Amino acid sequence: MRDSGLITLTGPLRAIKGIGEKTEKDFNKMGLYTIEDLLKHYPRAYDVFEAPIPIINITEGKIVSIEASVIQAVQAKQVRNLKIISCQVKDSSGKLHLSWFNMPFLRNKLHMGYHFIFRGKVVRKNGILVIEQPNIYTREEYRLKMNVLQPVYILTAGITNNAISKAVKTALEQLDLSKDYLPKRILKEYHLINYKNAIQEIHFPKCFDTMADARTRLVFDEFFQFTLALQALKEKKKVWNNDFRIIEQEGCDRFISELPYQLTKAQLKVWKEIKSDLTGNHTMNRLVQGDVGSGKTILAALALLLTTLNGYQGSLMVPTEVLAKQHYESMNRMFSDYGIKTILLVGSMTTSEKKKAYEKIKNHEVDVIIGTHALIQEKVEYDNLALAVTDEQHRFGVRQREALSGKGIHPHVLVMSATPIPRTLAIILYGDLDISIVDELPANRLPIKNCVVDTGYRPTAYRFIAKEVREGRQAYVICPMVDESEVIEAENVLEYTEKLKEAMPSDIIVEYLHGKMKPKEKNEIMERFSAGDIQVLVSTTVVEVGVNVPNATVMMIENAERFGLAQLHQLRGRVGRGQHQSYCILVSGSGGRETKERLEILNKSNDGFYIAGEDLKLRGPGDMFGIRQSGDMEFRIGDIYNDASVLMKANEAAKSLTKPEFDLFLEENPELADKINFFDMGTL
Repeated sequence: MRDSGLITLTGPLRAIKGIGEKTEKDFNKMGLYTIEDLLKHYPRAYDVFEAPIPIINITEGKIVSIEASVIQAVQAKQVRNLKIISCQVKDSSGKLHLSWFNMPFLRNKLHMGYHFIFRGKVVRKNGILVIEQPNIYTREEYRLKMNVLQPVYILTAGITNNAISKAVKTALEQLDLSKDYLPKRILKEYHLINYKNAIQEIHFPKCFDTMADARTRLVFDEFFQFTLALQALKEKKKVWNNDFRIIEQEGCDRFISELPYQLTKAQLKVWKEIKSDLTGNHTMNRLVQGDVGSGKTILAALALLLTTLNGYQGSLMVPTEVLAKQHYESMNRMFSDYGIKTILLVGSMTTSEKKKAYEKIKNHEVDVIIGTHALIQEKVEYDNLALAVTDEQHRFGVRQREALSGKGIHPHVLVMSATPIPRTLAIILYGDLDISIVDELPANRLPIKNCVVDTGYRPTAYRFIAKEVREGRQAYVICPMVDESEVIEAENVLEYTEKLKEAMPSDIIVEYLHGKMKPKEKNEIMERFSAGDIQVLVSTTVVEVGVNVPNATVMMIENAERFGLAQLHQLRGRVGRGQHQSYCILVSGSGGRETKERLEILNKSNDGFYIAGEDLKLRGPGDMFGIRQSGDMEFRIGDIYNDASVLMKANEAAKSLTKPEFDLFLEENPELADKINFFDMGTL
């Protein structure tokens, strides 16, 4: 430190001038505890303030600025837990209604005759155009913001966009970031700007080009460190011998022969690879990638059956309690004739129920343990855990996978993923795993019928959904997050649900689901939908994984252009799981040529790997923000689809480090060395 005013990356947020105890607690709610956490809370998008336009020229779906006078007294009303205020404004070209949620204090600002610049998104309500939640500026305030990239952050209650910008700016003034951890050779070879400039420009860019350079550098850092961690993990696992004597069992052949369908050639090929691993000389670390509905779960069941018939325990960890219960019920039925005992272990169980489960697991009174993150709690003691299976790998990351595998001596690890990642990227991202691909769908699986429509098709879509419900089916309607803040996400789904209830016959039960609900509430809704007590579920992408409802036949996705194709394909995979024909309705709020071109790929194909590959081709360097389509691997800023080329370069750079260079690199960068060891121990 050069003086007492300087701070360190690992220091607490309250070390930043101007941040007190209350503000620090608000930041903590967002998972931000250290100064480095704050700096890595990157903008989710950038806003460019353009010249105000006449009211007559505004367009639905666009963010616009208008300069107008208040001509109607502010009106206020209460809708459930929302306080809505509205007013009417006018310029020389026309009049317009404005509305705000939970901002009653504006009544003291919006007086008749006052003149402001209002900026917000144009929506259509009750047949007229309205600007919702517009920001309010004086002419001078707006002039200072015009034609400058303004960072837009993910927020929570108590934290504003301005509060984050101010905290980051103050932190950068107090920090010494003059030393760059990357070797000069790598900076030069891959044309990367230094870290100090990258952090400055990602938060406060001079222009789009400098922001793009900053983002490339920070994405490179994430992928570079991740690859180094995986290299260390792979080296460590190379020496693991198979500690379990597993031999082939006739019960597995009987299990296959008694299935009500034939396994596909792809399933048989992957089963042969899994069986070879389990009975071989080294510990299995295998990823099974397969499109939605390709039959990965039955492969996991076979692996668990082979393991337990040899006298060992096996576990299956999934992302949600509802899915855990579904797997438990199906595997309990499948294994009952083989003397294999299963047990469920999830977070919502009572302390007494968990204690009984722990005892049964420890005493080997059960063979297959199925659950959520509860499987990796410290209190869980296994007896000869030989196989750890995780479903939907991209929801867990290396950390949980390692924690679960650490429950045995060195158990076999089988990872199941329906995320369609092109093989070239999968080899890098799952560098510590062997990869198998189930690239064939069962013959009896009906292809999903797709259609891409504009917003004018909604009434027809609603009638179609009602028709399917009348025939005993169910439907999903997916809403994108208008904003990723705590308040807006919930409001968006709530508001849409109310509209849909009005549009649907009164006897059709419509409910909502969003990520900010409490786990217990989410589980209850998903269980009711799974049981058929809810006919139409309005949700954000929280339903992307975690529930299997074969009776759901319609997936309607609003503002489909806001999602990546791979995520749209994942969402579409929630339907088409039963015997009835299923449908996916993609509603696009944009009529642009590029949007149509992208969505047509999804319209024409149900092959997730083909779709992911095409998505990569279409995405250019400017397509950096919007809704992230890959929560994969827990990267903060990198996206494996958008940034595929950077991922490959970072992987190449990490592998180019010679042993002496690598040792010197870690010696000169002790903080990074700690991080990589941290990753290696399974905390990424």
